[in-house]
Amino acid sequence: MAEAYIIDGVRTPIGRFGGGLSHIHPVDLGAHVLRGLVERTGVDPGEVDDVIWGCVGQIGAQSCNLGRNSALVAGFPERVPAVTIDRQCGSSQQAVHFAAQAVMSGTMDLVVAGGTEVMSLVKLNSQGDVGPQLEMGSPFDAPGWLERFGDELIHQFRGGNLVAERWAISGEDMNGLALQSHSKAHRAWEAGRFDGEVLAVGECARDECIRPDTSLEKMAALRPFSEFGPLTAAMSSQVSDGAAVLLVASEQAVQRHDLTPLARVHTMAVTGSDPVLILTGPIPATQMALERAGLGVDDVDLFECNEAFASVVLAWQAEVGVDPDRVNVNGGAIALGHPLGASGARIMTTLIHEMRRTGAGLGLQTMCEGGGLSNATILEAA
Repeated sequence: MAEAYIIDGVRTPIGRFGGGLSHIHPVDLGAHVLRGLVERTGVDPGEVDDVIWGCVGQIGAQSCNLGRNSALVAGFPERVPAVTIDRQCGSSQQAVHFAAQAVMSGTMDLVVAGGTEVMSLVKLNSQGDVGPQLEMGSPFDAPGWLERFGDELIHQFRGGNLVAERWAISGEDMNGLALQSHSKAHRAWEAGRFDGEVLAVGECARDECIRPDTSLEKMAALRPFSEFGPLTAAMSSQVSDGAAVLLVASEQAVQRHDLTPLARVHTMAVTGSDPVLILTGPIPATQMALERAGLGVDDVDLFECNEAFASVVLAWQAEVGVDPDRVNVNGGAIALGHPLGASGARIMTTLIHEMRRTGAGLGLQTMCEGGGLSNATILEAA
């Protein structure tokens, strides 16, 4: 089977809710990283076979094929197609999977994969909440759904708390992981680790969500944000704005365009798990990817597990047996933010640049996703 290579990845800074990116139209934000990717790689946009874009809140400014609109605004020729996909929080990681699969099948040579989410504008759960308001129904009121799952409440806040309860994860442990996330992200910026992956947007040149002055005492003083359990805002990913994009190429395209890959797509997996718990998917997805690759957990140098909630990462670490010192080494979504449809590409961009910086041979990325889904990707240094 043909190989799929990641040539480069670039992202915006992650803007806090109402912060430095909140006034940027999602189409323009996506176009910004697309132009940046073209400039960095030197690839002619007219040579791109497809643009695959992730976005969760496909309503309002993010509707009507955000990827297509962003590519056109970025100056891509009209003949270059684009599609916008929704695999919930894993949308842009799935975009990379689809891009890699197209290249590995031999049907495409150059594919752009990324994602955008401006949560300051398109609020969390907007596309689901507006349905009942406009008498269009809810995703979870179908008679067939109710027959299988009853009236179980489907909500990520409940899922995060259920995970903490099932794995007996304490508030102290979750606050501890959150504090580490902020500390790692702050140190990464101070050490210049993000310099090679972040493309400033106007005056917004640095991730805005990091709180280097937080403490366990400050976190412990916060009250739970929902009636479902002990999770607080400190233990949770931050609602935020951002975009990220990667270029995936075949071996022939690498030679033809004189490209230098950062990584090779080694193994891909996607799986489902309990849609009521929602957030446990990274456990079976990681296990599936490792099994397919013929690898053990100790063979992987760096791991990225999206910090949707601290409970998700702690449960995953316990079940998979991952060394915490190799997980989210530059911080995660608790500190950096989680612009839903962009996060998969943001995390992969961070991972490939950290692999190059440290000389790591293998990296694994996984994310929990709405519906009890999860992607896992193993990358090998090129």
